[in-house]
Amino acid sequence: MRWTRERRIGRMVILGILLSAGCTRTDTVEVIKLGHGLDTNHPVHYAMVFMQERLDSLSGGTLQLQIYPSQQLGTERQLLELLQLGSLGMTKVASAVLEGFAPEYTVLSLPYLFRNEAHRYDVLGGEVGRKILLSSEQYWLRGLTYYDAGSRSFYTKDRPIYSPSDLEGLKIRTLESATQVKMVNSLGGSATPIAWGELYTALQQGVVDGAENNPPSFYTSRHYEVCKYYSLDEHTGLPDVLLVSTIIWDRLNPEQQVWVQQAADESAEYQKKLWKAATDEALHKVQEAGVEIIYPDKAPFAERVRHLYDEYRDMPAIFTLIEQIRATVPCDSPADCSIEHIPAE
Repeated sequence: MRWTRERRIGRMVILGILLSAGCTRTDTVEVIKLGHGLDTNHPVHYAMVFMQERLDSLSGGTLQLQIYPSQQLGTERQLLELLQLGSLGMTKVASAVLEGFAPEYTVLSLPYLFRNEAHRYDVLGGEVGRKILLSSEQYWLRGLTYYDAGSRSFYTKDRPIYSPSDLEGLKIRTLESATQVKMVNSLGGSATPIAWGELYTALQQGVVDGAENNPPSFYTSRHYEVCKYYSLDEHTGLPDVLLVSTIIWDRLNPEQQVWVQQAADESAEYQKKLWKAATDEALHKVQEAGVEIIYPDKAPFAERVRHLYDEYRDMPAIFTLIEQIRATVPCDSPADCSIEHIPAE
């Protein structure tokens, strides 16, 4: 195990040397390198390009962003490790992947946490969201903003999912997240973490029977070519997180830090608009390609995972965040506080 870890660290150091540094200076221009795993047609990539343009404008060309998409520099976990070394400046990862780096992110992986889209926006854009973003600073990862990733739902190859019982016996790809694994297993499936870039082949070869993700990712990944059933149970609302290495952040002067944060915030607002359009288009396109879209009753799914919340009652830091998220949008009626939306006390 130790030899494997040392070998992995060695690979990361070598890649870091090849990258030179996450932030390089050429005379009066500084360049921050940003790596991510998404396709260049993904709304989040477009948002990063927008941020690139805004940062160039705000800084008068003195601070620039260089983007490396499509896992050119590694998987999400590898990119995070490069940030910790200061060999890469910025990255975007799914919030669930950050659980292994900063435990506060765990709360965002809990199923049926948000009542609706507006509730999710209020939480992530408010004090709780900011607290979670900055919780990873002690691990050399500073959260800048969230990108909307909608709601995640199940898609499968051979049979539709109408209820949790339909997941029984199916191997479902999940993120590298302990919470996601527990959720899928609680619903009756067999959770199988696989890197995003390897998933298409894994679906083709039967390594897994299905996966779960949002509509734009289902479409742009072309997983709909293999999976012909998409069940919109919308179990989680995991955001993507844009992070900067604290090693790189601390090298910037206060004015540069303001530029970076402003460009990131503006790109997040821009991305929300792109996301809505991309979601509608994705659902339309996959239907045209022969995918059956299913709208199951969410209550049985939520009931099966309610017990996951009890595991955090003895973890004050996490359970306090749960309570704060519940309180962000007060329940207006008993129906609003139903198990479908917010797990009971």
